[in-house]
Amino acid sequence: MDATVWAYDLAEALLSDDLPRRWAHSQGVAGRARMLAPVLGPDAELLESAAVLHDIGYSPRLTDTGFHPLDGARFLRNVERVDERIVRLVAHHSCALLEAEERGLREELEAEFPLEEPGLVDALIYCDMTTTPDGTPTTTPARIAEIVGRYGPDSIVGRFIRRAEPEIHAAAQRVEQRVTLAGPAA
Repeated sequence: MDATVWAYDLAEALLSDDLPRRWAHSQGVAGRARMLAPVLGPDAELLESAAVLHDIGYSPRLTDTGFHPLDGARFLRNVERVDERIVRLVAHHSCALLEAEERGLREELEAEFPLEEPGLVDALIYCDMTTTPDGTPTTTPARIAEIVGRYGPDSIVGRFIRRAEPEIHAAAQRVEQRVTLAGPAA
């Protein structure tokens, strides 16, 4: 079976019933990844697979630590035996090291999962942070404001996202610049 089709099927099985809004978000993030295919070349399918799988750690069936990047990546590595590059992208999506630090899990995350190639890390940040919880496109400032509003500024997620904000904006700018440089033929 095609890896991307398999990734969609797995994400849908883990998210659609228990977390339909999270499933809608994941589909939107994957759609953004698909739009970047012309600038990603041979890594396009890899990014789209990671994008649709990035939030599976929220599934109640996978929750272990309560930190969804770590829980999702462990499941993909240990149970599904997925390509390690996809696993690393899921583990580190959207500045997860900073949230791991807030949760006391940074050393654990770093020890288990090395960072993936920076261009792909940027691309997944861009896709996640320019997609609303309902799966529609947005801007990074609006997405960050939405996250802070949903979780509260003093929550772990609220503190983490504010710390990550400069890197999120920078990653999005790098991706947008890459798309612009590629031009309309891309």
